[in-house]
Amino acid sequence: MRIGVFDSGLGGLSVLREIRRRIPAANLTYLADSAWVPYGARSEDVIRVRSLALSRYLVYHGHDMIVVACNTATAAAVPLLRETFRIPIVGMEPAVKPATAATRSGVVGVLATVGTLQSARFAALLDQFGGDIQVLTRACPGLVEQVEAGELDSELTRALVTQFVAPLVRAGADTLVLGCTHFPFLRPLIETTAGPDVRVIDTGEAVARRVREVAQAAGLQAGERGATNFFTSGDAGASLGALRRLWDDAATLTELPAEYAGRS
Repeated sequence: MRIGVFDSGLGGLSVLREIRRRIPAANLTYLADSAWVPYGARSEDVIRVRSLALSRYLVYHGHDMIVVACNTATAAAVPLLRETFRIPIVGMEPAVKPATAATRSGVVGVLATVGTLQSARFAALLDQFGGDIQVLTRACPGLVEQVEAGELDSELTRALVTQFVAPLVRAGADTLVLGCTHFPFLRPLIETTAGPDVRVIDTGEAVARRVREVAQAAGLQAGERGATNFFTSGDAGASLGALRRLWDDAATLTELPAEYAGRS
């Protein structure tokens, strides 16, 4: 079984980690669209074009399933990908539903990108699950870039997390939703900033469970051993250090062909 996973950059590694844990025998391919990161600042048209290009690469190379490990790309492109390709497509969505069940104060904070918060998909989530609680949203410019640089505990990263998290906690939020796949890498810092009475929720584990369910329903078979390969649309040398900090020291990174990377 070959599963392809893509994100705007390295944030989707948080989802890949959960997929590897739950499906250890799968062969995993990760595409970091680092030449175009962050997606949150891009138009929906650009995100759709990039999602199609990355998906075509994965389909051409024989993958059985695609995981869009990005909330912004899921909102902008997953319906189009499902219309275009015949293999299963699994996307993301912010964990608003479990957060509404977890909150005691009735106030939930959502940390995400501008693209996710402005999407119709997120608005539909709020309509469906947010009726009985107060949902406070906070766009977090700069955090994606800190994770891409592997700066998980720097002075600037701490300052940004405090800037985004503290107002939500002061407003009564006792549950925080990590609405971007980059943010779980900052979870220890977010939890420390929020304090012990605030629960932090992300969707990586739930997505991995869904991937396993879809694989089983489609009859996809895993081999005895699973490899993990990493590709980038950007400069491999520029991203390799952060990849090794976020994944492991032995990871290698290959640049995508120009026609898939969107490079001229």
